Amino acid sequence: MTTLIDDRRVRARDASPARYFYLHMSLACAATAFLGFAPTYWIPLAQRTFSTSPVIHFHGLLFFTWSLYFVLQTWLAASGRVVNHRSLGIAGVSLATAMTIFGFLASVHVMQHSTALGQKEAGIGFSIVPMSGIAFFAVVFVLAIVNTRRPEIHKRLMLLAAVSILDAAIARWFLTFLAPPGPPGPPPVPVTIAPAVVASLLLVVAMVRDWRTEGRVHPVYIYGTLTLLAVKVLNWPISETAAWHAFAGGILALAQ
Repeated sequence: MTTLIDDRRVRARDASPARYFYLHMSLACAATAFLGFAPTYWIPLAQRTFSTSPVIHFHGLLFFTWSLYFVLQTWLAASGRVVNHRSLGIAGVSLATAMTIFGFLASVHVMQHSTALGQKEAGIGFSIVPMSGIAFFAVVFVLAIVNTRRPEIHKRLMLLAAVSILDAAIARWFLTFLAPPGPPGPPPVPVTIAPAVVASLLLVVAMVRDWRTEGRVHPVYIYGTLTLLAVKVLNWPISETAAWHAFAGGILALAQ
């Protein structure tokens, strides 16, 4: 019995660096989310110069809460508080569900705002970006929940889900500091590809860590990253199709 207990302690000690890696990655995701939205949301909000729909405010609150929740959950796992980690899982399900709903509502708001600016078709085309993004997040999150008893898959899927929604934060820096001034309204869909590639660099870091510690890259990272980038790239041609404009335009018509 003593030998068995000691063996478990050794395994727990050896597993700690891996768990702390995910804590560090969650902190990187939270920092990216906060700093990304600082120039266009947090700072103007603090200066009381930012005004928008309550839907957008609640959308932002939910998504940033997710970043903090992800940090908390990885910290609980890293510190060995697995029971607490699992107990908070139901809160994550509720939070992710609310994020999915308000992510969709925020997409509709973008179309409504674009229509008010006289850019209805541009807004309908751009709506594929937030809609496909929240759909990808929701699917990956569900897969992570299904694999809670397979921690090596679960934690990688959770990181994939967290990274998948960072492109919006990174895009704010692209638009603020790199893009030339333009008319108000949604940006062209192609400009969203570069921020997604930058966000995916966090997954590359995770792949390198896998390669150095496991001798191979876990399939979740390989297929997950390829799928994520494929979605971001395919948004461009799909957003210009009549089928997408009929679909998203129909949603806009129902919302008006």
